[in-house]
Amino acid sequence: MSTPGHDDPLSKERSHLAASRSALRAMREDVESLDITDVTANWVNAAVLEAQIEQRIKALADLSETPLFFGRLDYLHAPGAEQAEGGEGERFYVGRRHVHDADGDPMVIDWRAPVSQPFYRASKKDPQDVSLRRRFGYTGGDLTAYEDEHLLDPAEAATTSRLLQKEIERPRVGPMRDIVATIQPEQDEIVRAGLSGSVCVQGGPGTGKTAVGLHRVAYLLYAHRERLARTGTLVIGPNRSFLHYIEQVLPALGELTVRQATVDDLVAHVEVRGTDEAPTAVIKGDARMAEVLRRALYSHVTPPAEGVVVVRGSRRWRVPVYELEEIVRELLARDIRYGAAREALPQRIAHAVLVQMERAGEAPDDRVQNAVARNAAVKALVKSVWPQVDPARLVLRLLTDADFLAEHAEGVLTGDEQKAVLWVKPARSVKSARWSPADAVLIDEATDLIERTHSLGHVVLDEAQDLSPMQYRAVGRRCTTGSATVLGDLAQGTTPWATRSWEEALGHLGKGEAVVEELTAGFRVPTDVIAYASRLLPHIAPGLTPVASIRENPGFFDIRTADAGPADVVAACRELLEREGSVGLIAADARVPELAAALAAAGIGHVGPGEETTHATRLTLVPASLAKGLEYDYVVLDEPQAVVDGEPDERTGLRRLYVALTRAVSGLVVTHTTGLPPQLT
Repeated sequence: MSTPGHDDPLSKERSHLAASRSALRAMREDVESLDITDVTANWVNAAVLEAQIEQRIKALADLSETPLFFGRLDYLHAPGAEQAEGGEGERFYVGRRHVHDADGDPMVIDWRAPVSQPFYRASKKDPQDVSLRRRFGYTGGDLTAYEDEHLLDPAEAATTSRLLQKEIERPRVGPMRDIVATIQPEQDEIVRAGLSGSVCVQGGPGTGKTAVGLHRVAYLLYAHRERLARTGTLVIGPNRSFLHYIEQVLPALGELTVRQATVDDLVAHVEVRGTDEAPTAVIKGDARMAEVLRRALYSHVTPPAEGVVVVRGSRRWRVPVYELEEIVRELLARDIRYGAAREALPQRIAHAVLVQMERAGEAPDDRVQNAVARNAAVKALVKSVWPQVDPARLVLRLLTDADFLAEHAEGVLTGDEQKAVLWVKPARSVKSARWSPADAVLIDEATDLIERTHSLGHVVLDEAQDLSPMQYRAVGRRCTTGSATVLGDLAQGTTPWATRSWEEALGHLGKGEAVVEELTAGFRVPTDVIAYASRLLPHIAPGLTPVASIRENPGFFDIRTADAGPADVVAACRELLEREGSVGLIAADARVPELAAALAAAGIGHVGPGEETTHATRLTLVPASLAKGLEYDYVVLDEPQAVVDGEPDERTGLRRLYVALTRAVSGLVVTHTTGLPPQLT
């Protein structure tokens, strides 16, 4: 590895960096100077174009702390040229976005471009026509080092990149950052998988599954921009704290239009003010509830009792009851949405009238058919046979009317299960009801039965192991015509309804054909820490392969008896704050107030999950229930047994503990006054 000094190659690379930054600035100035006065036909076009230009200017921002390029590829031949022709090789700088000079020649190649792929995939065994791969080291935004791999030199042994290790272990302050400079071959295969297929990534702590999912979005937007611009993309996370933590990754890669949401955001048809006991939530989240809802909805369709007579001028046209019954049967057999069938019914009746008109020698057109469909008699019949149904009212009736629920849950839910989902105190109206999160998902299911949910081009679902079958169905409705990237770890399932297998989960999602990939190489969690946490795997997910840390640095790891209680916990935090980087204090939710008071009394400032740390305040106090998906340079884990005891059952508690133990990047201190869980000892 070369370092600063009288190093001519390093000086040349710095010059290229300066020239690239200048070229990027020129690209941005060109966009800023665009005059759209003469190219827009109206104010709507002008507003759209102005918004597009503003987005382009933001995408061309030069972030001073973010390296413009992080690698270089020297090809033996020109890419695409036949090697037998002996074409002259080319050199490409790989970075977060494309930069070109005034003549249009590339200064930096986007990491997503095909020519950049060997930066992640090339090896001694498969050099992919790359003679040299160079990685760059930065301090802040300054290029300070480089490291070369001569892939075609048999005398040079393959070694682990020190710069790569340094980048992985670089201290973390603030939100999650991209891993574009450190993507590994197995991760790159997932990132560059095609848009048409869905992918499920099973990855243990520190394997980079979240980053892989976000970089996959960035890659798909690069490779299929026009298509995804029309259909849209969505990233779904477990909670707001998590989304806040990851929200800067895609903008850093130049992608500013991806929506982020939680499952609760997607199904927010009503205000959620209540909660369910765990057994009740499990039943409401069971996929069988979809059949109960379907039965309850279509119970509103009743056979016509008599024919309908349509009066037009002096003529009376009668559609007999048997013909109306046949129309209703056909609509039910077509398996289309309830609302679509209801809209089709008056048109079908009108068509039957038009057939009679034609037989009588008349020549009615579409306007006549539409007029007949709007006829008062036809509208009255439709209202009685196929009435409008409000999805929230439908769910409210199921949860409050025991007879109605029993009628439509017969053979689907047991009597005890029906009692479990019925509300003890029935609500008077939809607005006054204390809806729970599981109720909102039921309403979303009912809404989709009535009217089709809009489908997106691609959806990324993170921490997917914690979703119920009905929540999977809610997400699946958002990508019925698109694809999905599903990310999770079965060992980190911490809800009573956590999925038991990816095959089962993908079936509920409607993506049973998805390819399941497993990431087992750990980049984030130090060796000693992941080895300690993996003691829990036989008790929480016996079929999973333990994560194998590739970190050469074993990390800092210590288990301490906190004889002085919170004072010892505070002392451990103070000790870790003397090191560089972020610190997370993770504790059982019930212990957070006591620890917050102890930190305040000691004069140590801290923030909560979702609040951004600064160089002045680097400590985050994290309830164990919100730790999933977050990471800190150093972690103090308070009272492991309390984390386990804070959950409704031991298995869920041990999974919650597994999550808490695996949030550290450089070091972990475990403090306890009571005994440690026996599964750890």
